[in-house]
Amino acid sequence: MTLPRVNIDEPRWDQSTYWGRAKYFFTTTNPLNIFCSAAELDKAKAIVDKYRAGEPLDGHSLDDVYRAKELVDSAFHPDTGEKMIVIGRMSAQVPMNMVITGCMVTFYKSTPAVVFWQWVNQSFNALVNYTNRSGKSPLSVEQLGKSYVLATGGALATALSLNKLAQRGPPLMGRLVPFAAVAAANCINIPLMRYREVENGVPVYDANNNHLGDSQTAAKIGIAAVVFSRIFMAAPGMVFTPVVMNSLERKGLLRKIPWANAPLQLLLCGFFLTFATPMCCALFPQKSPIQVSKLEKPLQEKAKDLDPPPTVAYYNKGL
Repeated sequence: MTLPRVNIDEPRWDQSTYWGRAKYFFTTTNPLNIFCSAAELDKAKAIVDKYRAGEPLDGHSLDDVYRAKELVDSAFHPDTGEKMIVIGRMSAQVPMNMVITGCMVTFYKSTPAVVFWQWVNQSFNALVNYTNRSGKSPLSVEQLGKSYVLATGGALATALSLNKLAQRGPPLMGRLVPFAAVAAANCINIPLMRYREVENGVPVYDANNNHLGDSQTAAKIGIAAVVFSRIFMAAPGMVFTPVVMNSLERKGLLRKIPWANAPLQLLLCGFFLTFATPMCCALFPQKSPIQVSKLEKPLQEKAKDLDPPPTVAYYNKGL
């Protein structure tokens, strides 16, 4: 059966619109993908490879090809083609963060618990960063270690310092300390993980895919956008959950059913993360635009030599 030819390496939905990007990330972060067996993933990869090669796919529709591509994108490294470890995949983000975030907002009063869960969170972040490392510019062990140590230290220093201050404030203030620690860690971790981009710049292209050069300015804007979206991604679960729990505590409901405290916070975090993860990933286009006038002078000069000279360029902001 001959199927219509489309570029399956491009997202199925219009990435120039927010909801187009959101639909794409809802598929790539779908937690159900982690339940696919190795045989199912290998079958999906075979379908994608056959479609790319133009081979017939009897009994399959274009929707089947897209579904197979979603599974491949969720499980195989885009550069190396290797199958990634399960908990490092994008599809594991919601269930893993649900447990970690739920425990951070539940066990925030005890110093040992704060230290343990902030350490677990940064260890998980380091594992995700390593799993999704660039195959073209591999992440060195030294770079990963430095980012891990400093982000963990920043998160712990923030959490422990604010916990002391929160003891003199209202109960809700203490519940919001884990969010402040996670926000601080993101501000440290992401720039450190991508410092080479700031030093060397990221590739910038015009609309016709002409390479204008590597821009440090675009790298800084892209990193800032990722930090912003990661903090907003954590915010609903780590802000609204404490607000809800604080309200239930004031009404005395948690005293009647004390065993429900931790499970309820886990479920609330999972609910918020299910929507916040893809919707915050979609805040900024993956192929982000930047005015040529904001680029470095050599790149502006190269743009002027093109016919017609572009006024807007594009770069990959990362995730």
